[in-house]
Amino acid sequence: MNSIYKSYTKLIRIAAIFLLLPQLINAQTIKGTVLDGSEPNTQIPLPGANVYWLGTTQGTITDSLGNFSLEQRDAASNLVISYVGFTGDTIQVNNTTQFYRISLAPQGSLNEVVVKSSPTYISRTETAKIETITTKELQKAACCNLSESFETNASVDVSYSDAVTGAKQVQMLGLDGTYVQINSENIPSIRGLSTTYGLSFVPGTWISAIDVGKGAGSVVNGYESIAGQINVELQKPETSDRLLLNTYINDMGRTELNLTLAHPFNKKWSTGLLLHGSRMGDELESKMDRNKDGFLDLPMSKQYNVVNRWKYNGERVQSQFGIKALYDSRKGGQMNYYQPEHQEMDTIPVDMDHGPGHEDMPNYYLQKKPYYGTSTETRRIEGFAKTALLFPETPYKGLGLILSGINHEQNSFFGYNTYNGKQQTVYANLIYQTIINNTNHGLKFGASYLLDSYNEQYRDSTFARTESVPGVFGEYTYTIPEKFTAVVGLRTDFHNMYGPIVTPRVHLKYNLTPQTTLRASAGSGFRVANPIAENTSVLISSRQLLVKGQLEPEKAWNYGVNLTHEFTILGKNGLLGVDLYRTDFINQIITDMDTDPRQIAFYNLDGKSYANSAQVELQYEPLKSLDVKMAYKYYDVKNTINGELLARQFVSRNRFFLNLGYATKFDKWKLDFTTQWHGAKRIPSTSANEEVYRRDSYSPAYLLFNAQVTRAFKKWDIYLGGENLGNFRQSNPIIAADQPFGPNFDASLIWGPVYGRMIYAGMRFKIK
Repeated sequence: MNSIYKSYTKLIRIAAIFLLLPQLINAQTIKGTVLDGSEPNTQIPLPGANVYWLGTTQGTITDSLGNFSLEQRDAASNLVISYVGFTGDTIQVNNTTQFYRISLAPQGSLNEVVVKSSPTYISRTETAKIETITTKELQKAACCNLSESFETNASVDVSYSDAVTGAKQVQMLGLDGTYVQINSENIPSIRGLSTTYGLSFVPGTWISAIDVGKGAGSVVNGYESIAGQINVELQKPETSDRLLLNTYINDMGRTELNLTLAHPFNKKWSTGLLLHGSRMGDELESKMDRNKDGFLDLPMSKQYNVVNRWKYNGERVQSQFGIKALYDSRKGGQMNYYQPEHQEMDTIPVDMDHGPGHEDMPNYYLQKKPYYGTSTETRRIEGFAKTALLFPETPYKGLGLILSGINHEQNSFFGYNTYNGKQQTVYANLIYQTIINNTNHGLKFGASYLLDSYNEQYRDSTFARTESVPGVFGEYTYTIPEKFTAVVGLRTDFHNMYGPIVTPRVHLKYNLTPQTTLRASAGSGFRVANPIAENTSVLISSRQLLVKGQLEPEKAWNYGVNLTHEFTILGKNGLLGVDLYRTDFINQIITDMDTDPRQIAFYNLDGKSYANSAQVELQYEPLKSLDVKMAYKYYDVKNTINGELLARQFVSRNRFFLNLGYATKFDKWKLDFTTQWHGAKRIPSTSANEEVYRRDSYSPAYLLFNAQVTRAFKKWDIYLGGENLGNFRQSNPIIAADQPFGPNFDASLIWGPVYGRMIYAGMRFKIK
């Protein structure tokens, strides 16, 4: 029986050999390992990486040690390797007996991005179009704070809020910055009561990079993004210069001193200290009134700002924590308000009738006359912590926790209008990421919590509310390597005042060719407005403030597509980008300045409100070391005001942007020039005013010119530049400036610069 069994087994083996002979002739087994290429000579494996033959569906994933084995067919010779968070690679297989060792570079390296005619880049692997502005780009302009960091960028517009406070705000897709989610290292930062002045609370020299994304963002970061997202990355303790000293001065009396220090204690622990101090002089001779309307063109100000952070880098745990503290003071108004001998009052003659028998008495007496002043003081303290648990054996997994607490206090007055506010915020976000079977299927899910406590006082009225919003979210990513990516996200938040909020978002990316990428996105957003804090500019007027009805949260849908194409002409690289976006509001808080020029009314949208945005941008290097970046933007933004669909106020329908940058060898000399053309903007109606206090319905178009020259030494940089070199100014920006307490006074109808040309100089010193 045993001999029969052996003969039967031998027969089966011979039959199997004959049956598999064609496959054995045409197939060979390829073996190898995939490694983390973050550092030279690293041996860290990447388990779960995708390995497949180009143009086929035949593939596998690496095991827990990063190893793989895969059969090769005659027609398959190009092997594709991809892994989430790393740049994919393609190798040609010529030797089937060779053991292949493949190292993948992490995303964020220069091989992973499109680097074109300026120090900005657009990630090839991100599903959403994310434009990153680097420190090198920020140094092409004065960039004293975040509001001045977009002067060489076409995607973000900067607007002026009023003619007194000097505050600047950003716009994106033709919408105010209130619809842009602004984070600091993925922590909600500029929102709520900090909306008006918050951009000036982030010094430019503290910034290592700014990520700008248009349209709906990831559900991981919350529900408030409608028009886009701006994420600011600060200087990191483990990678920034050991010391960076920056000084700045301009011809308007503004001086700044910034100091950045970093110290690594060992391979795991490091700390960083960021210091900032600035002031706009408080001496009488430093005050300026170039347009001779009796008001300061820019407020006197001072700011003290500090951040201390600590970072721990371990194999399984990474953590950073720190504290931020800020004091900011701004004083503006009429020049005479700050005359020591007047101190808010002066004397004026007033006609009198003394009656019979007193004809010899003077027919006037001296009456106190008030002058108009403004003041805003902000005190802010913030603590934050970010912790990540890593899994070296399965690096596609990760668990992160973000915590933040903010106490923000603001006290201000504008003439007789007083506004004080306090905001306390607690934020937590727990995120877990993993894969499903292989890295073609990624998954993120988690939970968040947001607590906002507001207490506002305007004149003799008090407004208080507390928002408590727990939420859960999930985001699935499907990838066909080097071809297609889809990210589908959904979150549900449970608002204590407005009930459940469901926020769906989707992002798609398709590589039409290796040089051409098409992206699309859609999603909803939700936010609770703070109408007074977000419109403090209208408090610098005699307008009566009205709130009509119970204000509801703002809700909107955003849809967008964009195309990015890389090209080479005459041996020079270039980039062409086309963006198309539309925002449809379900509800919006309307700021009505049109119905009555002596009122400002806030009420819920009753009708249509939308924003269409189109942008075409070209980047090219026509000559060696000469970078050219130009863009045209078209905005069609309208909302319903008092039953009439009107163009949104202070938004140009057409804009043109041009930036030129030239650098000599080794960047010893750098010259940068930027010009922006702003088309006409609609001005709120003043037709009900007396003729002398009326303004045109639309502003004129105007051009702005900025330039800077930088000389670099081994450790020093010296720069000299100018803004608004054409000295363009909005004429008569304040209505009834000579009667600041009269019924027609209004300093909020600002559509352009009010202070003209500004020249500045500065120095940077660093120890790497």
